Amino acid sequence: MRLILASQSPARLNVLRSAGIEPVVRVSGVDEDALIESLDDPAPEDTVVALSAAKAEAIEHDDECVVIGCDSMLLFEGELVGKPGTAEVARERWRRVAGKSGVLITGHTVLRVAGGVVTDRASAAESTTVRFGTPSDEELEAYIATGEPLHVAGGFTIDGLGGWFIDSIDGCHTSVIGISLPLTRRLLSQVGVSVSTLW
Repeated sequence: MRLILASQSPARLNVLRSAGIEPVVRVSGVDEDALIESLDDPAPEDTVVALSAAKAEAIEHDDECVVIGCDSMLLFEGELVGKPGTAEVARERWRRVAGKSGVLITGHTVLRVAGGVVTDRASAAESTTVRFGTPSDEELEAYIATGEPLHVAGGFTIDGLGGWFIDSIDGCHTSVIGISLPLTRRLLSQVGVSVSTLW
């Protein structure tokens, strides 16, 4: 059975490849900001799950396949934040989180498609506490100059250059990278797919 990853994230793709799955990548083009604005005072977990579902549903489905959509955001001091987008936002965000903790929440949606129709679906979120280190001004500027923190949830990675500045995590490390393998396995099982059939 073909697995379609509804995400342009190279980190998510690498997690799946390392775990024995070679997905087909299709990018949804969902307007994340517009979707978030359309939600009526959702809980943080509901926001990321809604985004993951929208991405999974928006892409072209094969006649027989499983689709996985994911979205990650950082919950810090009561505020849910996504990708910084600019060096200025990344710098300000890192100065706020340095030496503190936040919760990286990743929403997951799995769709089972048969005969070109979605026949089953399962969604959930995974939350992982992230303890941020305190980079020096020189280190922070060098990190921002690489461009990496501009395009990732919360403005950091643990599997790239940002890993130098993450002191520890409590929870699922693959979820912080972008897709929780344990949660994805459970969601696949809920729609009647054993992960081993996808290896």
